[in-house]
Amino acid sequence: MLNVKNIDNVYLAAGTTDLRKSIDGLSILVQECFNLDPFSNSIFVFCNRKKDKIKLLCWDNNGFWLYYKRLEKDRFKWPEISNSKVITVKERNLRWLLDGLLFNQKTAHKEVKERLII
Repeated sequence: MLNVKNIDNVYLAAGTTDLRKSIDGLSILVQECFNLDPFSNSIFVFCNRKKDKIKLLCWDNNGFWLYYKRLEKDRFKWPEISNSKVITVKERNLRWLLDGLLFNQKTAHKEVKERLII
């Protein structure tokens, strides 16, 4: 199960990625193309051309986790190509994306900051 409680950043690779790459290929992509540290406390998310497959890469103390999800009949709402190679999002936006929603939708419930029981 994906645990993102202690994750500092979530990075989406803009555009599409060849998902034949595994841990080594994706970590090299993170390091050389995005100028980011694959060993950081971050999740790196990649999507294929047909937008029906996603891979998530993250470091965990002594090894990499590689999560893979393939949709059988639908497509992920992957962001269009942006000016940068990487898009930084929050954990909440990643959950939306994995659930089939737009990662930057405007109609979500607002976070409640008041912690008072009446």
